[in-house]
Amino acid sequence: MSAPYAKLPAWADYGLIPLMNLFVAFIVAGLVVLLVGENPLRAAVILFEGAFGSGQNIAYTLFYATNFIFTGLAVAVAVHCGLFNIGGEGQAYIAGLGVSLVALTFDSILPWWLTFPLAILAAALVGALWALIPAYLQAKRGSHIVITTIMFNFIAASIMVYLLVDVLKPLGEMAPQTRGFAEGGQLPKLNFLLQAIGLHVRSAPLNVSFLLALAMAYLVWLLIWRTKLGYEMRTQGHSPKAARYAGISEARIIILNMMISGALAGMMALNPIMGDQHHMALDFVAGAGFVGIAVALMGRSHPAGIVLAAILFGMLYQGGAELSFDMPNISRDMIVIIQGLVILFAGALEHMFRPAVQAAFAAMSPRSVGMVATKGEGA
Repeated sequence: MSAPYAKLPAWADYGLIPLMNLFVAFIVAGLVVLLVGENPLRAAVILFEGAFGSGQNIAYTLFYATNFIFTGLAVAVAVHCGLFNIGGEGQAYIAGLGVSLVALTFDSILPWWLTFPLAILAAALVGALWALIPAYLQAKRGSHIVITTIMFNFIAASIMVYLLVDVLKPLGEMAPQTRGFAEGGQLPKLNFLLQAIGLHVRSAPLNVSFLLALAMAYLVWLLIWRTKLGYEMRTQGHSPKAARYAGISEARIIILNMMISGALAGMMALNPIMGDQHHMALDFVAGAGFVGIAVALMGRSHPAGIVLAAILFGMLYQGGAELSFDMPNISRDMIVIIQGLVILFAGALEHMFRPAVQAAFAAMSPRSVGMVATKGEGA
């Protein structure tokens, strides 16, 4: 007789299964590396050392992870409401306009610690307003949120090309970008934190927006699991019929949820624009909005899991660059394949091992999965 369905303990649901998926993804990636004639174990060592082998590498890994924390949180907030926001790329891109306008206006007037809060508000507001339109179309007109958010990615890209080429580019400049920000529009680096624990950092773009990303992760946890609004979002995502029966306005909760999601995605623009480039250029998001989908899936839409998954993808970005340099047979395209395998097993095949794990837990310890043996069982 087959084992009955069982709810897994939280540590297995949020830890064991993602680790199993990740392990299988790297095994398959190792086979791909073997096919191109390289040693998978040596490649794994280079990948890890490239991401965490020095203070410089750790700083770059955390810099990339910062982008993925913001976009992963954006996807997760929407998922809890039963929505799939694929528009993080466009929301972050268009929010760069808000960040840049604040920096260009106040960079020579205010210090960074006054410009930064204004830029946070501008990024969140522009990102939220960009997400508001697809949210309204879903809530009031029945348009599918996936289709509209994808379309708005392309609209955002077209708008930003126009603005950077014809409006914001300084006269006489060839590159489609704004002027460089003065000191008041530049975020301070966090390299001193790594140096304080004995790690040497020459120059890396890790900046205070990493701390903002961690703060947002904590606030998202509070929102989803400790507030009435978060309870309404989860109710809507779990059962829209139950939400309507409880008197929760479906339109209101969808619009609020998507605006919060868009605001989180929009804050991603702070990291590359004010923290690294110190100007706004074309395609500064560089796919982070789409990586956020994989980060949210792998992190099981929980802020703690998202932070860890973001660091993993930061490792793949930074360590992958070192790997392609040390092993010429492994190109950047190969690194994308490895990232795709992680996404495949963490997302599309996320439930591959779940039935076996559930059956094992149910057989070994029924109480641990909320099952109580009835009288006569085991006799």
